[in-house]
Amino acid sequence: MTDYDEERDRLVDSLVERGYIETEAVERAMRAVPREEFVPDDARGRAYQDAPLSIGEGQTISAPHMVAMITERLDASAGDKTLEVGTGRGYHAAVVAEVVGAENVYTVERREKLAREARGNLPEGVTVVTGDGSKGLPAHAPYDRVYLTCAAPEVPSFLDEQLREGGRAVLPAERDGVQRLVTVGKHEGELEVEAGEPVRFVRMYGDEGF
Repeated sequence: MTDYDEERDRLVDSLVERGYIETEAVERAMRAVPREEFVPDDARGRAYQDAPLSIGEGQTISAPHMVAMITERLDASAGDKTLEVGTGRGYHAAVVAEVVGAENVYTVERREKLAREARGNLPEGVTVVTGDGSKGLPAHAPYDRVYLTCAAPEVPSFLDEQLREGGRAVLPAERDGVQRLVTVGKHEGELEVEAGEPVRFVRMYGDEGF
């Protein structure tokens, strides 16, 4: 029988050693969430490999180091109202919920099958909406934190209205065929964009996607 708790601790130890996890809050969150419950049954044996895994519908669950990296860059605290675009089966939302509180997490998924699976996986309090996340989620805006688990063709225009003053967004944005992990801050009503390292994510589709 696989000892998932032991495998999870080994993985998190490795992410700490490699510098992907920097804060106690993110370390606690990554240790608390059982990734094996968010992957298809036939992938459970690979749940704690530091690699993306297929979850069906042409989508993937991000590699743990990328989940940690985005969560660290969000720099979120308990109580921060947070929007995720691209729920998948809910793993990243579950990690963020450990940081900000489940009732503060709102997540949008285009595919009803994945959204349904995420609702079954996520803790009570997380709001899962089926819809076009390329337009954000205006019904619950504004947000203190926003992150995307899919690559946008540019910094999404919905951040202008839906990201709170002083808020932060982290997302992969693609330009000229190259995706980079971008951090966006909102100051005096203006978005300030800082481009980071190259990454690879599935693309975001929808009215303002690819």
